[in-house]
Amino acid sequence: MTGIGLLILITLAVLFIVFATAKLKLHPFLSLLIAAFGLAILAGIPLTDVAGTVNDGFGGLMGSIGLVIAFGTIIGVILERSGAALRMAEVVLRTVGDTRPQLAMSIIGAIVSVPVFCDSGYVILSSLKKALARRAKVAVASMAVALATGLFATHNLVPPTPGPIAAAGNIGAQSYLGTIILFGIIVSIPAIIAGYIWAVRVGTTIKVEGEDEEDSAFDYDKILEEFGELPSTFNSFAPIVIPILLIGFNSVIAFAEWSGLFFDIFLFLGEPVVALLVGVLFAFLLLPSYDEKTLTEWIGVGIKEAAPILLITGAGGAFGATIQATSINEIIEGIGQNAFFTGAFFILIPFIISTALKTAQGSSTVALVVTATIVAPLLPEAGISGAIPLALVVMAIGSGSMVVSHVNDSYFWVVKEFSGMSVTQAYKAQTMATLLQGLVAMLVTFILWIIFV
Repeated sequence: MTGIGLLILITLAVLFIVFATAKLKLHPFLSLLIAAFGLAILAGIPLTDVAGTVNDGFGGLMGSIGLVIAFGTIIGVILERSGAALRMAEVVLRTVGDTRPQLAMSIIGAIVSVPVFCDSGYVILSSLKKALARRAKVAVASMAVALATGLFATHNLVPPTPGPIAAAGNIGAQSYLGTIILFGIIVSIPAIIAGYIWAVRVGTTIKVEGEDEEDSAFDYDKILEEFGELPSTFNSFAPIVIPILLIGFNSVIAFAEWSGLFFDIFLFLGEPVVALLVGVLFAFLLLPSYDEKTLTEWIGVGIKEAAPILLITGAGGAFGATIQATSINEIIEGIGQNAFFTGAFFILIPFIISTALKTAQGSSTVALVVTATIVAPLLPEAGISGAIPLALVVMAIGSGSMVVSHVNDSYFWVVKEFSGMSVTQAYKAQTMATLLQGLVAMLVTFILWIIFV
């Protein structure tokens, strides 16, 4: 199937997922898989290839983020049950202020996501988010939106995140990376502010089921009574900060193309799965004792918490892979070749293409890379060259890759599951927030285009 029929079919598949999960209360894991198989069959993918496409999508995503999620949940359980998350919450609130916990979360997310994928960053910081929400007595959904949008903005706009770097390379702007980083920071700040405002205005109105219930696992008075005092600031932050530093150093080494045994060691340690395993080892410093209760029970809880998240995230990857296996990319490429705007409105082309790709197949990185490939031949014809114009093209692509995060995006499911929101609540919180962020980022990019180009 091609053309408008395929677009309608993909839209119906997305609507089915929303209806099945929100109204029929069917588990998202099955909703996503049923939608993936149904879309593949109705879109005309050969029946002999359908199962392979779904399996590859599921397994491919698990291969890239599966262990990261598992290690992240183990770290999270240890941080919470040892009282380290409370220590971190106190430090952050003392620095930023008790009255602005969402701002603290947005800033932390924005910084962390420069070297770290937003999926991994959200997993790493999830415990801190929950602790801050409890400590500041604000809605969990509000803190979730603040963290998710802070991570999302720099993930799509600021190198050395792989997506923006790949986009820059595809349009021949790799030598202007410093300019792209500068404009990425400039454009991401309003996007972060937009996400923060959405978190404060809308996130606070969303009540996550069970957030007001007492949970003995997170009774910090009981923790203090049992273990005497909270862990030190260094030990509390180390399981989060050390992996972030390792991943960031990995990005710097790879970009600078440094070689040698010393750098190879840090390239290894900076792989997300290795960095998170190192984080688990640092989390062991927080254990009040080394016995069956901590080494088996606490870690077992982390593994159990990871299981449904892994399955749902993998199913989301299967659905996204099914969409990519259709001819959707050809349709969007045709739009890019035919809808050629001139003058100041040229910058809307990469934004529109990237938005269509992101919304259709879910991955921001794919949207960044494919859009850059599509628009690259158009740039010489339009006379677009030089550091600032090419940097703004990357910003337009990055802005489009934020619109929107919904059920075919693994990040949507990571945010939903780690925050405890329902699908409907996640649409109101995460999806609408990313729509606002993308539009704000594009508006700023358009203004900068008019000024500088």
